[in-house]
Amino acid sequence: MSSGSTGGPLRGRGAVDGLVSPHPVASMLPGVYLDDELLGRFVTAFDEALAPVFLTLDTLECYVDPRLAPRDHLEWVGRWVGVELDPGWDLARCREVVADAARTQRLRGTSRGVADAVRAVTGGDVEVTDTGGVVASTTAGADLPGSDGPSFHVRVLADAPGDVDDAHVRDVVTQSCPVHVPYTLEVVERR
Repeated sequence: MSSGSTGGPLRGRGAVDGLVSPHPVASMLPGVYLDDELLGRFVTAFDEALAPVFLTLDTLECYVDPRLAPRDHLEWVGRWVGVELDPGWDLARCREVVADAARTQRLRGTSRGVADAVRAVTGGDVEVTDTGGVVASTTAGADLPGSDGPSFHVRVLADAPGDVDDAHVRDVVTQSCPVHVPYTLEVVERR
């Protein structure tokens, strides 16, 4: 039951020795064929081939549930929901990121969404400062208070700042914040 060299989601899967079909084909044959030994052996081959298919279909929900899916299927489900998993992450962290994808997508573009996305890839504390909001001046024609345009400042507080992959964090911030908003990134040691 492996996808072979395609590298698809079923790589590493195979037959399970001794797996019995829950729906043996021989039991579905008309009575007149049950005494035929050759036909019985022939039909048993179908049972051996179909048993893994039935097992997969009976447990299909486990392959798409981030709490239960095998690692390779978790990566596949992650791609469904727009999450690229880092191969260096442990399985528990991958499950958490994929399970949290819907909430993360809903918050995308907000300072909280940026902070959550960066926290997921760094494991550190994240502070995001943005210039969003509405500003006004009480004097007509006067300059508005604050900065001229929108921006994000992302500050990551990590135990070991040297271990944080800046390029990966920048990719995450770029994907998380609005496309027209520039940002700055700062990775510092947690104190």
